[in-house]
Amino acid sequence: MSAASKVITVEPKLDQYLAMTVPDLASRFAIGVEVMDQRVFKLRDEQLDMAFLPDAGVGRWPIRVLLGHLADAEMVLTHRMRCIAAQDNPILHNWDENAFIDAGIYGTERTPPELRQPIGAYIATIYTLRKWTSDWLRSLAPSAWERKGLHTERGEMTLKTILTYDTWHLDHHAWFLNRKVAKLIGPG
Repeated sequence: MSAASKVITVEPKLDQYLAMTVPDLASRFAIGVEVMDQRVFKLRDEQLDMAFLPDAGVGRWPIRVLLGHLADAEMVLTHRMRCIAAQDNPILHNWDENAFIDAGIYGTERTPPELRQPIGAYIATIYTLRKWTSDWLRSLAPSAWERKGLHTERGEMTLKTILTYDTWHLDHHAWFLNRKVAKLIGPG
């Protein structure tokens, strides 16, 4: 997988990311929101809030929920990486992504239009966190990549492991996002 490729059109496989070197992962991580189809900004609220049936092949979450999830995940994963880089063996708490969706914090069709969360805020959050994080990750000594934290459910995790997962996670969900956009307004 080349760091030069941008918009995700092929489903990313985690094993591809696990095989990457730290410099390649850091480069791929830095690409950030560029893997997303920017036509998402052309969608109307009813398109952003449309849930999909499982057989649609694009994931079930509405686009607004998907982008909210990605912004939350970026905050969580960035914080975990920072804790591992700065603290000795920090505890990394689990978070329940479905609780965020069930609580309605992403503001979908049940939310009055004037209170719905703008997708630009979600994308800007991801962009900003990726830029900020990319810069300090590049400054780390090689030994920092093996520093560990203890996840409450997954056990020991290194900084490299979390960077790998975070990089794949955004690309994985961007693949679904891009397929949703294409289903709604046609191929890019």
